[in-house]
Amino acid sequence: MKFIISGKNIEVTPGLKSTIEQKLKKLERYFTPETEIIVTLSVEKERQKIEVTIPVKGNIIRSEQTSNDMYVSIDLVEEVIERQLRKYKNKLVARSQGHPTAASSPSDFKKEFFESEDEVEEDGEILIVRTKKFGIKPMFPEDACIQMELLGHNFFVFSNAETDEVNVVYKRKDGAFGLIEPEFH
Repeated sequence: MKFIISGKNIEVTPGLKSTIEQKLKKLERYFTPETEIIVTLSVEKERQKIEVTIPVKGNIIRSEQTSNDMYVSIDLVEEVIERQLRKYKNKLVARSQGHPTAASSPSDFKKEFFESEDEVEEDGEILIVRTKKFGIKPMFPEDACIQMELLGHNFFVFSNAETDEVNVVYKRKDGAFGLIEPEFH
């Protein structure tokens, strides 16, 4: 695994780097040596945040954890990624058995990933309990934010009047707004 570690408002000390690599090395049993693990550390006021992103063919495994101690955040992020990998493994195994909702190509993973006897989390199965259809009218992102606020939602899907593409605005944890635009490859 290749680690790419950077910091925002924090110096990545040799001790932090060593702790991150040691904790996340546990994931080595799952991934091929070429797999990149992108780690970003940041500090905002009392919040010590770590973001870990692992691109795998067609998907991204990602976790972001915040606490008042960076070492606690590092512990938390490793646990969450392990849990996500177990769920992802179940989807890949289901796909190989012809299950229609399973995930994509397993080529970024070692053979041992599929052969290991991790506990299977059946209760983590994705269940869509409601489908909603609605008309999308063109509007500007700022108008979509206002509409989202009026509805009391934390996200809003709309057709962007500037680009004619479906976009999503959402309320961020810091109270600001975010805009998600599609990027086709």
